Amino acid sequence: MLAPAGGRRGEPPEFRAQRLSAPLVVTLGVLLAVEAVGGMVLFFARLTWSSRPGEELHVWCGIALTLVYAVYQWRHWSRVAPFRARFDYLLGLLASLSMALVNATGLWLGVAWFLEHRPGAGRPAAPLLTALHDVGSMLVLTFVGAHVGAVLMRDRRAGDPTGG
Repeated sequence: MLAPAGGRRGEPPEFRAQRLSAPLVVTLGVLLAVEAVGGMVLFFARLTWSSRPGEELHVWCGIALTLVYAVYQWRHWSRVAPFRARFDYLLGLLASLSMALVNATGLWLGVAWFLEHRPGAGRPAAPLLTALHDVGSMLVLTFVGAHVGAVLMRDRRAGDPTGG
């Protein structure tokens, strides 16, 4: 279970450390890292060797990531709502929208993958969907990193020497 909200005025800085080490956040981070590395391997292997190594692992971890992310985002938003007109919130919104795009296109590609691996099935081509998924993935990594950085900078400017 995630700890109460930290990083707000008057709350102990230990709360953020507890949240960042919570099993849900750690699981999300591991799955996001596996998917990011696996996606880059698939992208480059598809372009250079016309192969797709580790695609099955990428599909299954993508399904798990989608489920874990949905739970994480629900809990995160219930803690930080309502939306505020601030840079860190805007970056968080862009990160969550790009993540939704990647999860939706990834699940669609996952269905195509399962269908193409049925006995007697051909290889369905989905180059535009794959391109949208690949570009969206790069946006996720960009906006998630920028969102976390903006939150940390906001805390630093607020005068919290612990960053909490």
